[in-house]
Amino acid sequence: MMAQKSKAIMIGAGLANMAAAVYLIQEAHWPGENITFYSLDDHGSNDGSPASIQAGEYWNKNHPLENTQGYVARGGRMLNYRTYVDLMDLLDRIPSVTEAGMTAAEDTRDFDAKHRTFDKARLLEGGQGILNGGHLGFDNTDRMLLTKLVMMPDSEEEKLDNVSIADYFKDDPHMFQTNFWYMWETTFAFRTQSSAQELRRYMHMMIYEFTQIEHLVGVNRTRYNQYESIMLPLIKYLQGQQVNIVLNRRVTDFDFKDTTMQDEITVTGLHMTNVETGEEEHVDVPADTAVFFTNGSITDSTTMGDYTHAAGENMDYGAAASLWKKVAERFYNVGNPDKFFADRNASEWTSFTLTTKNHLLLDEIARITTQEPGNALNSFLSTSPITPLGQKDVNMSIVVHHQPHFTTQKPNETVLWGYFLYPRRHGEFIDKPYIEMTGEEMAKELIGQLSKVDPGPGNIKDKEDEILASIINNIPVHMPYASALFNNRAKSDRPLVIPAHSTNLAFTGEFAEQPFQMVFTEQSAVRSGEIAAYHFAGIPMAKLVKTPRYDKDIPTLLRASKKMFS
Repeated sequence: MMAQKSKAIMIGAGLANMAAAVYLIQEAHWPGENITFYSLDDHGSNDGSPASIQAGEYWNKNHPLENTQGYVARGGRMLNYRTYVDLMDLLDRIPSVTEAGMTAAEDTRDFDAKHRTFDKARLLEGGQGILNGGHLGFDNTDRMLLTKLVMMPDSEEEKLDNVSIADYFKDDPHMFQTNFWYMWETTFAFRTQSSAQELRRYMHMMIYEFTQIEHLVGVNRTRYNQYESIMLPLIKYLQGQQVNIVLNRRVTDFDFKDTTMQDEITVTGLHMTNVETGEEEHVDVPADTAVFFTNGSITDSTTMGDYTHAAGENMDYGAAASLWKKVAERFYNVGNPDKFFADRNASEWTSFTLTTKNHLLLDEIARITTQEPGNALNSFLSTSPITPLGQKDVNMSIVVHHQPHFTTQKPNETVLWGYFLYPRRHGEFIDKPYIEMTGEEMAKELIGQLSKVDPGPGNIKDKEDEILASIINNIPVHMPYASALFNNRAKSDRPLVIPAHSTNLAFTGEFAEQPFQMVFTEQSAVRSGEIAAYHFAGIPMAKLVKTPRYDKDIPTLLRASKKMFS
């Protein structure tokens, strides 16, 4: 069962598989033409584009947009150089597409050095304005339970199989009323029904965030949206290396070799649909070819609305997860996709990207939050209890980007992004669930939330008509699987990057199990691709990028515990 291959087929053109392709070309010295991608699109979840471009993509075909002006950023992950070592290694290998003479990593480091993140208004509450988030608000029970998570060794992680965060803190409802929780849930998109096992990994890998969570000073950001700063450099580099990137393809099934021992995983063919023409296609997978499969996507089944339309909902199980389900029906050791994709209540969120034709709204937000664009993740606390436990919680959060956020943005235009972690909850100013709101209604809800925390003189509400008149578009986006990677699970519910007895199939991305890596990070995505590439190229795993463990660093632990007790 010799694993070494000389060609690769990539199912999914997200960050993980693009990373794998770069490592195959640079470390294994494969010619680019030996690598072929099949994917619905090529922006992965690190996206951002003019709305007119995204409007024509696969998931939007049944939800056509009337207003395609403005921009869409379905989200933007916050980077962290200290832990995202594999991502930075990857970006150092490819040229930036916007900054001449720089690698993509140098571009991001250069921008970040000149625009350090320092968030002065992380939490906002009506009647109180900006809260002192540095006061985490723990009592002794909170501290004890969190310390237990931080001290739990990797070897005991399975004790948290199928334990939700709500289960773990079931005797400690106070935890969910702390500033720490409000900041943690909105920084990383954890929910009470998310996995305690994943929370433990975050506490281990992000332990140093404790000391700076209220200002986000550990956060590094790209110069522009992550499509133009991360994905496009990868795409351009791979195209320059003659890699084949075939889009508008939905892979629907695998052919596997029949073997007497039914646990051997050998892919011999792929079935796919050309989603533009509707034609069915078949691709043979010869013995010299490895298959890299990104087996889940948080952007699958996404729907978009516009200024006058809500986003609606697409009930499709998801392209990547449907294919994973086919593999899981045949083999027993490749995880359980239903844990992640059959529980929308745990994984969905709704966001919006708001584009204006002047700076009025951004200037007002800067006045209210006392900070300039580019520093913010502002989270608004509810006025009244809204959780099942009868507690207050964050209603919505916004990220005001450094401008311009898109290279094609005009100087007078501004773009900001916001999200609702619980889309079925009702607005405080628009009395309907967030998922049912149009772009205009979301803008009014935002102005309402800002009006509650406006310190004056005057109030943003007085300028509402003027602000609404400045909006080019506000695009609601509903993502049923946005937080699926945090869903409650057992360790065995995700396949290993290289499952036992697999001769040519690797699993990549956020739904593959890797030792101690935390999901929803470009770090874990890149590393999964790197591991798969090294495996099939016969490169020793000792050559993988060395990853730091801050949870084993005594000074970091001491600073964190000091903050926990302050």
